[in-house]
Amino acid sequence: MSTREDRLDAILARLDEQGSVGVEALSGELEVSVATIRRDLGLLEQRRLVERTHGGATRRAVDYELSLRYKEAAATEAKTAIARAAVDRIRPGSVVGLSGGTTTFMVADALSERDDLLADLTIVTNAVDIANRLAVHPGVRVIVCGGVINTSSFELVGSFVDGVLRSIWLDLAYVGVHAISATGGGLTANVDEAYVNRLMAERAERAIVVADSSKYGRRSFASVGGADVFQTIITDDHLSDSGRDELIAAGFEVELAPTGGKS
Repeated sequence: MSTREDRLDAILARLDEQGSVGVEALSGELEVSVATIRRDLGLLEQRRLVERTHGGATRRAVDYELSLRYKEAAATEAKTAIARAAVDRIRPGSVVGLSGGTTTFMVADALSERDDLLADLTIVTNAVDIANRLAVHPGVRVIVCGGVINTSSFELVGSFVDGVLRSIWLDLAYVGVHAISATGGGLTANVDEAYVNRLMAERAERAIVVADSSKYGRRSFASVGGADVFQTIITDDHLSDSGRDELIAAGFEVELAPTGGKS
């Protein structure tokens, strides 16, 4: 991990998947000292995102998922590159679906820099933070799926979302996930959000997973879908050659967004 914020993002992802983490295991996985991991956990505790335990940490029972402020702080070079690559696929007049998540929020942020697209665009989202980010542009029509808000992730879920998504078609859908693999496709930690994300993908002419390369090879609880749902994965150029080959063999088109920092 190149920066502290990258490590914090990775630690929270492990907690999202496992519920608890150990200092020794994180030290080996992230290739930093035990003392560094303890300092990282201390910072996360100060941010009220984890509870420290003897030898590690557990996620907080309330408000565990990243707040919008922390999501913005955790925006890495890789996520920025992925967002720009995603926006390059959008054409004026398109109808674009955006699920909730750190990387999809970055897609919305990258869209805000593209005057050529902002004059005529329709965005469909179940994430209120993304809707808020794009609603300031008068040329962008923002359609928000109804539903019950998850106050920690800003995503709307439930049967009301079905009513909107099943009545429309999308040109593109960008979906963020907690994990990607050749065998599992895109996965996330929340069953309700996985259901909404899959439905959004199924209503699109082209459905695209946007996820940084650190998500590759992980597992998470709920499946969003494989190559039967998603045609493309946009990730960053730190994905290994073997990982890229495995995803292609599984049926995905893989685009590696250049970060400029690949060694």
